[in-house]
Amino acid sequence: MIRKLSILDRSRTREGHPAAQALRDTVDLARAAERLGYHRFWVSEHHSVPGVAGSAPTVLAAAVAAVTGRIRVGTGGVMLPNHQPLVVAEQFGVLESLFPGRIDMGLGRSVGFTGGIRRALGRDTGDADRFEEQLAELLGWLDGSQSAHPEVHARPAEGLRIPPYVLATGEGAGIAARAGLPLVVGDLRARARVVEIIEGYRKEFRPSVWAARPYVVVSGTVAVAGTAEAARRILVPEAWALTHSRTRGSFPPLRPAGEVEALAMGPKERELYEGALAGHVHGTPEQVAAELSEVAELTGADELLVTTSTYDRVALLDSFTRLAGLAGLTDLAGLPTDPGH
Repeated sequence: MIRKLSILDRSRTREGHPAAQALRDTVDLARAAERLGYHRFWVSEHHSVPGVAGSAPTVLAAAVAAVTGRIRVGTGGVMLPNHQPLVVAEQFGVLESLFPGRIDMGLGRSVGFTGGIRRALGRDTGDADRFEEQLAELLGWLDGSQSAHPEVHARPAEGLRIPPYVLATGEGAGIAARAGLPLVVGDLRARARVVEIIEGYRKEFRPSVWAARPYVVVSGTVAVAGTAEAARRILVPEAWALTHSRTRGSFPPLRPAGEVEALAMGPKERELYEGALAGHVHGTPEQVAAELSEVAELTGADELLVTTSTYDRVALLDSFTRLAGLAGLTDLAGLPTDPGH
């Protein structure tokens, strides 16, 4: 089993709860993740998505870092095509200055997922093609090597050691390999494709000042519970949200598992829903341990980044607690299962 475990939380909203609660839930989960022994806690960037409150990852990362003391904090990721590299460097420079030695800079190449969002951001789909160029500029702002604007310096970022990670969306794996950067790749449902991406990345990797060897973080949904059925029910709210988005065009807040299971779904909805449930790592502790051992052997990954979302926050924390116990991160005795504690 992969021994280094981390969490990516997308600040998923829940039906009947304000978006602000989702952000507070993220901060509470980060506290719990640190207590459980997780290595990193990352937050994400989504714009104008009804089911996601996490739109400003560096701001949220600051809130997370402020209430924790050991766990690494970062982004999974900042979508570089949406921003000027200088501004991203400055934001991470502030974070690293305030929380030295704990900040990660996870970077992606996606732009807003609808035309309206892209226009509001002042971007278009072609901006994703500039990711490699933007990444090089961003790294140049950090190490002081950028030459396009010799009179400008990224303060307080210049000279700080802020580890960058590249999300393997589109051409991300090849870009990470050429730049000599760690790679984040998912999801675990498409394992043959994940292995193919990892093998290509390792083959093409060029050592850099940022990483002497390839470093692979595999990302995916993992749900652990006392029974296989209870673990499956953790997956239900997100599976329905994905189904809803593909049939109605909007990604909604999470609904309770019982409400989803009581819905009368049409044939197309049922097919999409069952497909969204399939393939994730879930089950009893014994089942999950066996499957994650298989993932570790298959991918040779250095780290597992868990991205699980569900309506029931108590069940979610219980899942993370059980997973930490499987990996030997913590002694499960006496740990609370209420995210507010």
